[in-house]
Amino acid sequence: MRASVSAVKRHASVLAMMVWGAGVQAQAQAQSPDDGRPPAVAPLFEQPGVLTPRGKLVLEPSLQFGYSSSNRVVLVGYTIIPALLIGLVDVREVKRNTITGALTGRYGLSNRAELEIKLPYVYRSDSTVSREIFTGSGVDRVFETSGRAVGDAELALRYQLNAGGADRAYYVAGLRFKSRTGNDPFNVVTDCTQRCVGPNATGTGLPLELPTGSGFYALQPSLTWLYPSDPAIVFGSVSYLHNFKRSGLHRRVLNGESEPLGTVAPGDVIGFNFGIGLALNDKALISFGYDHSSVARTRQNGIPVPGSVRTQLGTLLTGFSYRISDKATINVAVGAGLTRDTPDVQLSFRLPMTF
Repeated sequence: MRASVSAVKRHASVLAMMVWGAGVQAQAQAQSPDDGRPPAVAPLFEQPGVLTPRGKLVLEPSLQFGYSSSNRVVLVGYTIIPALLIGLVDVREVKRNTITGALTGRYGLSNRAELEIKLPYVYRSDSTVSREIFTGSGVDRVFETSGRAVGDAELALRYQLNAGGADRAYYVAGLRFKSRTGNDPFNVVTDCTQRCVGPNATGTGLPLELPTGSGFYALQPSLTWLYPSDPAIVFGSVSYLHNFKRSGLHRRVLNGESEPLGTVAPGDVIGFNFGIGLALNDKALISFGYDHSSVARTRQNGIPVPGSVRTQLGTLLTGFSYRISDKATINVAVGAGLTRDTPDVQLSFRLPMTF
């Protein structure tokens, strides 16, 4: 059970990091200084703050790449003196690559409200390098696995609460629903025989195919604010992601067997982000920001899973936006993970086009 729920927690952390926060989409061509709409800044986070004008449609193809690596040392044995271990030392290094392509559509219901639909496609690959010391083997063993499929589709509604102004903040409320259309983590086969825990457990406990979805429905309310302070724009948001629990779950293992898991409830996520944006000229914008998410413990059958702890995800971000025409803008964002559980680097490209 430890292996499967740890995998769920890792995926939820990545997901939380990949879909968390509210940012700002550069749509400078669609606004004027006195139309009551927030000013544009280079986007850093997943969700925009500047809304689509009434009757307009924005199609945004995007591509995001994430890379993370971690080292783990497992000691199985006993000590005679503090410097001497009798037993097995398992040194393991894990490298993860995630590429997400998505097509997002936003439609302006009014000058203050918009509807958004996002359809992602995910490719993931993991490489685990390990060497067991004291077993007579001096060769690294590599376990590789990957997965590619449609990800979890999303539906969001956002509404601008006030008109704002030169020295007044703009506030945008949002509500996002995440489905579980992606490949379910409970449907992929785990490298275990009969069971992953207990006396009959054998194998690595790693999935033979990586899931592309979290396996859980989720609902996320958020509040974004933007404050113009010439020549800069200060912005940020707070949000709360609730994952709905699932009952009667089973984990698939080798030889067509399955292991019952019961009810699993991923931890909810509390997040916030903030940043500052600057206009370099009438076409180029640059932004700097920080995004943080706090993921609660995963529970199985109402009890916290052993080894599951609250996870902190912190990312430092830089974004650049350039308006290439009256209807299209190219956006680039780079993120660096500041905590162990956050991907080491994130790189994203977006091309919003207004119709």
